[in-house]
Amino acid sequence: MLLGYFKKTLQDKGLMKQCLTIAIPLMLQQLIVASVNLIDNLMVGELGDVAVSAVSSANRYYSIAQMAINAIVVSSIIFLSQYNGADDRERMRQSFRFSIISSYLFVFIFFFFALFKSDFIIKFIINDKDIIQSGSDYLKIACFSYLPLGLSFPISNAMRSTGDTKRPLFVSMISVVLNIIFDYCLIFGHFGLEPLGVKGAAIATIIVRFIEMFIYLLCIKQGEYHFKTRIIDLFRIEKDLIGKIIVKAIPLLINELLWSIGMTTTIKFYSYRGAVVNTAYSISATVADLFFILFAGMASATTVIVGTKLGANKIEEAKDCAYKLLCFSVYLSLIIAVLMSSFTLVVPYLYSKVSKESLDLANQFLIVMSIFFILYMFNTQTYFILRTGGDTRNTMFMDSGFMWAFNIPLVYILAYHTSIPVLYVYAIGQSTDILKSIIAYRMIRKEKWARNLTLADAWYNCLLGDN
Repeated sequence: MLLGYFKKTLQDKGLMKQCLTIAIPLMLQQLIVASVNLIDNLMVGELGDVAVSAVSSANRYYSIAQMAINAIVVSSIIFLSQYNGADDRERMRQSFRFSIISSYLFVFIFFFFALFKSDFIIKFIINDKDIIQSGSDYLKIACFSYLPLGLSFPISNAMRSTGDTKRPLFVSMISVVLNIIFDYCLIFGHFGLEPLGVKGAAIATIIVRFIEMFIYLLCIKQGEYHFKTRIIDLFRIEKDLIGKIIVKAIPLLINELLWSIGMTTTIKFYSYRGAVVNTAYSISATVADLFFILFAGMASATTVIVGTKLGANKIEEAKDCAYKLLCFSVYLSLIIAVLMSSFTLVVPYLYSKVSKESLDLANQFLIVMSIFFILYMFNTQTYFILRTGGDTRNTMFMDSGFMWAFNIPLVYILAYHTSIPVLYVYAIGQSTDILKSIIAYRMIRKEKWARNLTLADAWYNCLLGDN
């Protein structure tokens, strides 16, 4: 069936235009957001291998926190998007309120754990005394940058879900410019400031994220958004809506936590092969994230388009769009994969103070990542389609469940109990995604995801587990 849609996809100019109109600003925003970590990585890279590994290790914990917070926010936004299609403004506001309350719950959990257990966190990721000390110092400061995320994440996601991609893009552009300025001043000590090294990068991140939050609040105040709410109404949410969101949120939250912890665990296994491997993987992963997150704009656009049609009860149109956008994602991933592989030409120039051994291995990692990129993106697109219809349970089993059942044990055995080069270990581990993609597409073809969550009987279907 999917093969027939490849030709139809290119013929549907209207859908492609609509998708790109939403996706391009999202891609640019995601690219800018990812570039913040890259800029930190590049500037800290001037301090040497230990500094790069320290900041990257601390950012692994941030990735876990980010994915957990986003999971609970996205669960609310799934409903907000569909209520937008149904033009139910009160339920849109309630969904937005829930996203703020729940996001702050997780923000505080991750904040306090990082503040008081930073040594434990870094030690879990890598067992190198110098890296642990430097990474812990960075994390104790950087964790204060988590606090504004409780507002920034819900606001930016709500904006995008209702089709406003320009303002989040604008905010991200401001953030990256400010991040460059503050990094330059605080890491190296320019304009009369004391050079703070790794700690300076952490302080810069805090300043930028608080500024970002205030700009989002200003946008909300001045903009005409149907989800906009008053502070005094923050806890006014109907119990049935809370129940609906939680039913979908729990599998998604578990998935994102297990997946991000699984990724961190896998990196720990790679790092067992030495500090050079850790530095190399940190560099390649940071660069690759630019392209992975770039594609996330496409997946988010799919959520907006398909989710709005489902909310408007245009089920057949939603299914047709989903298949076409899945095909379009394959075309797009081919282009992005070529761009990713070509980035190996500039990596040595970006990390001039990092050892040649680490840089060579980083480029090798990047080549392998680009080869598997189409597979990654196909899976990502299928998951987003399933989630749009509220099917978070099956995505949990396919994504994180598959990782812990197959990928992690395989990588552990190969990394700790064989002499296979680490690059081959990585490639073999990633090849398990082939089976995952087959399972994911079968879930798409069952079409149980194609339903209107705004209808009253959706709640009862949830309770029955009809996913």
